[in-house]
Amino acid sequence: MPIPRDGAPYIWVTWLTRLLVGESSCEWSAWFRAQNQVYDRVPDDFDSTAWTLKHTTLLNEVRPRLEADNYDVFSESQNKFTLRSEKTGVTLGGKPDLIATKQETGTIIDVKTSRPKASDPTQVMIYMWAVPLALQQYKGMVFDGRVAYADHEVPIPASAVDDSFAANLSALIRKVSGSEPPRRVPSVDDCRFCPIAQSECDVRVEVESDGEAQGVTDF
Repeated sequence: MPIPRDGAPYIWVTWLTRLLVGESSCEWSAWFRAQNQVYDRVPDDFDSTAWTLKHTTLLNEVRPRLEADNYDVFSESQNKFTLRSEKTGVTLGGKPDLIATKQETGTIIDVKTSRPKASDPTQVMIYMWAVPLALQQYKGMVFDGRVAYADHEVPIPASAVDDSFAANLSALIRKVSGSEPPRRVPSVDDCRFCPIAQSECDVRVEVESDGEAQGVTDF
């Protein structure tokens, strides 16, 4: 049985990114995690050691370039934030890889070791929106952003975080923190990346192999 969180729901930024761009459709998964602190999880076969090595290597390549351009650079745990709604108590949490500042300008950078996805820039855009609200030292600062991959970077202008983006993000936060659960949308793609075990979600699609099931016919 899941153990509910004490107090209001808590949402981690990365639970929202794929939903915002349509890479995921199951809002219930984010809702369940926001509501519950402890729950049965799928056994994790992710190689976190290999990922950490790759991520740290790339981070250590990007940071000196920023420092050479006279930025003050802050990384990972220095950037952890929580943003709490005064109205509902719902908390949004995140941890940008790098925040670089120079005088009154700032850039938020997230480092990605995997293939580019549409949700990657969206994650940085949420940071660009939340950091000036959540961290006092950046109050009022307007950030641009970047996603740094091994072979290229994707710039994100400050103008991308406009009223429409903020409204869509706020609406999603309200939905996944509400008292009523959104509908579940089980699929191979969604369930493959969902940590919630079948004991907690009886419609979970279990993938038995690396490939999807394929039908056969004569055309």
